Amino acid sequence: MASHPLAPAWLAVPDDANSLSPAVFSRNIGRDDDGVLTVAGVPATEIAQTFGTPVYVFDEADARERASHVLAAFSREFEAIGSKAKVYYAGKAFLSTEIARWVTEAGLNIDVCSEGELAVALAAGVDASRLGHHGNNKSLAEIDRSVSVGMGAIVIDSLQEIPRVADAAARHGRRQAVRLRVNSGVHAHTHDFLATAHEDQKFGLPLEHAADAVADIRSFDSLEFLGLHCHIGSQIFGADGFAESAARLLAVHRELLAAGPVPELNLGGGFGIAYTTADDPDSIDDLAAAIAGIVAAECARLEIPVPLVAFEPGRAIIGPSGFTLYEVGTTKDVELITDAGTTATRRYVSIDGGMSDNARPALYGADYSVRIASRTSAADPVLIRLAGKHCESGDIVVSDDYLPGDVAPGDLVAVPATGAYCWSLASNYNYLGRPPVIAVKDGTARVIVRGETEADLLARDAGLDAR
Repeated sequence: MASHPLAPAWLAVPDDANSLSPAVFSRNIGRDDDGVLTVAGVPATEIAQTFGTPVYVFDEADARERASHVLAAFSREFEAIGSKAKVYYAGKAFLSTEIARWVTEAGLNIDVCSEGELAVALAAGVDASRLGHHGNNKSLAEIDRSVSVGMGAIVIDSLQEIPRVADAAARHGRRQAVRLRVNSGVHAHTHDFLATAHEDQKFGLPLEHAADAVADIRSFDSLEFLGLHCHIGSQIFGADGFAESAARLLAVHRELLAAGPVPELNLGGGFGIAYTTADDPDSIDDLAAAIAGIVAAECARLEIPVPLVAFEPGRAIIGPSGFTLYEVGTTKDVELITDAGTTATRRYVSIDGGMSDNARPALYGADYSVRIASRTSAADPVLIRLAGKHCESGDIVVSDDYLPGDVAPGDLVAVPATGAYCWSLASNYNYLGRPPVIAVKDGTARVIVRGETEADLLARDAGLDAR
């Protein structure tokens, strides 16, 4: 079947529009004898009947395995070069008390970047010494709370934060471990809004200012300097950006060693995942091996010991483990004129969620995939655009994919790889309640974050008090 004239060049017509690609779906996804999508043995139809739609669905075993795998891969590769690796789960990707337990039980630490994320991690029973605190504008209250609970490390993001953290640590009688966030000048090839390591941006200090900032940190008895920190972007598919960034950081790391210990180097996260079958990110094993090799070679060239190297993956752990389940409400064919002057039809398939539960397509132009979850079909594939229900023309969840041509109201559809930055970016736009989050494991599904009700939406409306 020829490609549709409105389809992007990267999107191939599938041989089977019912197929569930392991590149984008979690490990325990399949179809039962009736063609219904299942996760860990639980049918999507049962999930919809029990929890409603939209609903975020997490393959718990898959998420736990990915967390363990990331830690094992980096630990193995850095032990091979005579060092160690430390892995923080980036809580901003998606954090709940259950997720916090999954990743810490797998041996990971957690990175938080707000008082709310800190509260969730502590409520989950995570020891504060296993937490790292990020943020470019931590309030005095945030810093004080972070120090008081025994935060494992605070990432200094500006010169003003140095005395603020030092003062809080002195008041609480602690010696607070800190890292210094710097900009390496390396820009990962990704969307500008996600590229966080080129100089004209809000995070960190220019690398050339690091020595003076570290000298300031070391002037306070209440602070312990761990090392430099850098984050070069998000949704990164290969190791090239990390190679250049590590080389620049280690050159400064070597200079800093002359005045005192620098036990660690934090290279951040940003490892990419597949959202469509056209995406081809390097595996975690390949990334770990490549980055360890780069660090070892550079340290040998500089004649310095290999430090402990820390990483902060979030999306790579939780993103592929989740999908969002929706119900189709309407379909609509729209005739358009192509660039070649011919006529082509785009089918809009509207669902009961949208940009309130997945803002990434509207924010970043992110691409996703979709499959019918409640059945299979022998109908020829048609190009569709999965549209949300919000009063916004940009409310598109999947810009382009192929579904069986008989897709119809009442069908359930699954959008994979929504585990990261979907629930955490969710909103109440148009007064839609945020969907529930469920975890499925060994044939059992349970709620790990309750969905919002109309009562929840009205609970903060002070205008009701007057009545």
